[in-house]
Amino acid sequence: MGVYYEPVPVRVQKKKKEVARGLVVLMLLLSVLLSGLAVKLLAHHCASAPERSATPNARCGLFDGEWVPDSSGPAYTNASCRFIEAPQNCMTNGKPDDGYLYWKWKPYGCDVLPRFEGKTFLEGMSGKHWALVGDSILRNHVQSLLCLLSKVEDPTVVYHDETWRSRRWHFPLHNFTLSLVWAPFLAKAEISEDENGISSSENRLHLDVLDANWISQWNGFDYVIISAGQWFLKPAVYLENGAAIGCHNCQDRSQKEIAVEHSFRRCLAKVFEFITTSSHKPVVFYRTWSPSHFEKGEWFSGGTCDRKVPFKPRQTGDRQFDRVMWRIERAEFAKAAADDGPGNAGRLKLLDTFELSLQRPDAHAGPYKTYHPFQTGSTGGVHNDCLHWCLPGGPVEAWNDILMQMLLEDGGLRPRGGACI
Repeated sequence: MGVYYEPVPVRVQKKKKEVARGLVVLMLLLSVLLSGLAVKLLAHHCASAPERSATPNARCGLFDGEWVPDSSGPAYTNASCRFIEAPQNCMTNGKPDDGYLYWKWKPYGCDVLPRFEGKTFLEGMSGKHWALVGDSILRNHVQSLLCLLSKVEDPTVVYHDETWRSRRWHFPLHNFTLSLVWAPFLAKAEISEDENGISSSENRLHLDVLDANWISQWNGFDYVIISAGQWFLKPAVYLENGAAIGCHNCQDRSQKEIAVEHSFRRCLAKVFEFITTSSHKPVVFYRTWSPSHFEKGEWFSGGTCDRKVPFKPRQTGDRQFDRVMWRIERAEFAKAAADDGPGNAGRLKLLDTFELSLQRPDAHAGPYKTYHPFQTGSTGGVHNDCLHWCLPGGPVEAWNDILMQMLLEDGGLRPRGGACI
């Protein structure tokens, strides 16, 4: 005799099926709602990234901080990069201490900055043309940038002028172009100085005319890093409307002495007037004053820079003149940003590297701008370079790390492995 099961009433079976069907529909609706919510949150997060970066330094102040020890060392070496020019190749030239290689910039309020990511940069800048416009400090900068990018793709030189001061490189796999444009004053100048810095007469600087070397190429640039600086300290005759109006440190004492601050401010105002009124609107980074660290004299009077560690933030000394020039830059930049129009908000960016560079007296080439300067045992005729920076090491890599961070924060680049930051 088998087990007897009482049959379930038909209407109960029907009700159970209806409940099961309802649960399935409910689960499907819930899944759709959750998916939609996730998409909306992601879209809101991505869309809000550029807005957050309207003040990219608000969260941790990229330019305010200190140098901290970093055992990982540089991102490249003199052996791995062929773009380091002899005067900045401190390791090859025999600089005996290597401590300057093991420091990293740490902004207050946030972690040590991530390193410049060459692959992300090149992928994000495909089809773009970057230009670095200015003096030999920009040449220092472009060497570091090339060393970082060449880890991903080795570029080809596609242009150079007779002196090789202006050059252009192309990265064919990424269709990316990088130019270095020589314009030490940014304004038109007749320069009477050889490659060793020896002048036959005063430079002649036109305060009201910009250097055609860069403005003639302006419409071809998508991104520009521009700066000026130490050349304004050199003796020069100043001209407006083609006529001399005075000079700085001239041998002709009949000329009116005009302060460097005036010529610097006048030229920067002209530069920013051009940038804000031009119909072509590339993204422009203005990089601030790069200080020298000569002690016990200047470059021509036995000055040296033999410190072995960075300054702490409050150990940099008075540096009154450097700070005056830095304030002029920031004031002229602020005027330009205000004049650039609401439709161009955020296009002009201040790459304010002054303070972090001021803290690195240990990272200059010093006597090691030349190959083993003391190998003969004589110090006679050895000059120190306490203006340009050793590569690798020093603040120039931090300039690029910060540049990368600014691009990521304002949406100019997307980090690898994610749709947005």
